[in-house]
Amino acid sequence: MKLKLVSFAICPFVQRSVILLREKQIDHEIDYIDLNDPPEWFLKLSPTGKVPLLLVDGATLFESSVILAFLDESFPPGFQPADTLRRAQHRSWIEFGSTLLMAQHAMATASDEDTFLEKKYLLEEDIARLSEPLNEGLFANLDEFSLVDAAIAPLFMRIQHLAELNQQADVKMPDPVRSWSQRLLQRPAVQQSVVTDFAHRYKAFLVSKNSWLCVGDASDN
Repeated sequence: MKLKLVSFAICPFVQRSVILLREKQIDHEIDYIDLNDPPEWFLKLSPTGKVPLLLVDGATLFESSVILAFLDESFPPGFQPADTLRRAQHRSWIEFGSTLLMAQHAMATASDEDTFLEKKYLLEEDIARLSEPLNEGLFANLDEFSLVDAAIAPLFMRIQHLAELNQQADVKMPDPVRSWSQRLLQRPAVQQSVVTDFAHRYKAFLVSKNSWLCVGDASDN
């Protein structure tokens, strides 16, 4: 199969697919577009107007969780549990991971301190919910990689970059979650899943959104 991933350079949902493509060492192309000025061909292919899109021999797939499942089921080795209930649980937590990404985005783009602190608190509350499945061994096993890992790693990368940008954005995580984050961020497939100037692009994006973390006195912290 000929695979082409249509991407926006800092999109965490696209990054999920790139991580999995790299973990499985699948040949692919990446076509970066500007979502602020998307090409006409993209708008014709994407019913939602969002990335990622995965073009498979001319057929179009959209939604990151669907793309993850397709790649995992089409190219060995499989990173999903064989047990159908456990597999469904993994997919549930992948969807929760999407909620976390949106919560992190809301925190990162908050335009004032009060909103930032409110969004940070809500994100920390949600991240703490990951402790229970981690403690139960549902995912994040040391000797295995899963689609949940691929789905959550972009969140941890953005949390790390934002904390480096401004110490006030250092998000509290329970120990099991922080350990998971550290392990994922050390994986080559995760480290190589973004463009080389990702940190610069990410900061520029936040500045364009008038992020409180990147303007005024906050940028000096």
